Amino acid sequence: MFNTMTLTKAFGALCGALLFFLLGGWAAESLYHVGGDDEVQGYVLIAEDAESEAEEEEVIEVAFADVYPTADASSGERIFRQCTACHRLDPGVHGVGPSLYGVVGRQMASADGFSYSDALLALEGEWTPEEISAYIENPRAYAPGNAMAFNGLRDVEDRANLIAYLATAGE
Repeated sequence: MFNTMTLTKAFGALCGALLFFLLGGWAAESLYHVGGDDEVQGYVLIAEDAESEAEEEEVIEVAFADVYPTADASSGERIFRQCTACHRLDPGVHGVGPSLYGVVGRQMASADGFSYSDALLALEGEWTPEEISAYIENPRAYAPGNAMAFNGLRDVEDRANLIAYLATAGE
C-alpha cells in the first residue's frame, strides 16, 4: 500500500541525489578550475577583423561588356540548369517564373500569360544583356519586392555565358 512513509523516502532520495550532484560539481570545479585573479595569460591570440582582410585582398572586377563578347553558350547551358527549377525555354510555357524564350531583347515584364509582380511591372525598357546581367547578379537589389527567390549569380563570366545561351536559345 501507499503511505506517507513511502512518500517521505522518495523525497529523501531526491534530496540525496541533488546533494550528491551538488557536491560532485563543487569537487570537479575545485579540481579542474582554470584561471583566477592571480594568474597570468600564457599567450595572446590576435584576430584580424574582416575589414582589414578585405582591404588587403585586391579584387579585380571585370566589366560585363568586356566578358560578354567572348561568352560560351555551351557553358551557359550548364548554368541554365539552375534556372529550370522555375523557368522554361519553351515559347509561352511558364513555370513558377516566366518563359525565358526570347528574353534577350524582349520588353521587361512582357511575356504573355504570366502574372508579374508589381516590382517587375514598374520596370521599363527591354532586357538587354547588360540589364539581364544586373538583374541576375542580385535580383532583390535590382527590383526590390520582386518574387524571384534566387540569391543571384555573382560571377560575371557565368552571367555572360548564361545570357549568351539565352540569346541563342531564343533564336
